[in-house]
Amino acid sequence: MSQVQARAEVWSGWVSWVMDGDTVEVVREGQREPVKLRIEGIDAPESCQPGGREAREAMMVLALRKPVQVSDRGQDSYGRQIGRLSVEGVDLGAEMVRSGQAWAYSFRTGKGPYASLQRQAEKQKKGIFAAQEAAMSPALFRKFHGNCHGN
Repeated sequence: MSQVQARAEVWSGWVSWVMDGDTVEVVREGQREPVKLRIEGIDAPESCQPGGREAREAMMVLALRKPVQVSDRGQDSYGRQIGRLSVEGVDLGAEMVRSGQAWAYSFRTGKGPYASLQRQAEKQKKGIFAAQEAAMSPALFRKFHGNCHGN
């Protein structure tokens, strides 16, 4: 993930689909077509890597068909819509990292907003951090295996 625009528009909607642990489709209030949203600050396992199915299921429990608030951060350099997602004031990115279902994304400029939550999850051996051998980060997984869609 690269630097994201600084603007942060907040809007409401509901999650119509969970693609994986860090990407959802949100139907904005008053709209019909969903917006594909990459959750800022986290990196969940790829759907075909160990922990990927569990991460998607965790996001489904947290967000699917629920009303959400999106703090829209604009687009990243890949053209993906990026934002923070919350349900009833609960930051879902933080919940995913806290429960060990995603890594805190390390931005080029620092550790990212959830680094301390990742350290706690690692210490408590939650989710992807429970295995004896270290889980492979999604970025490293993609280098060796590509993404789950053959790209």
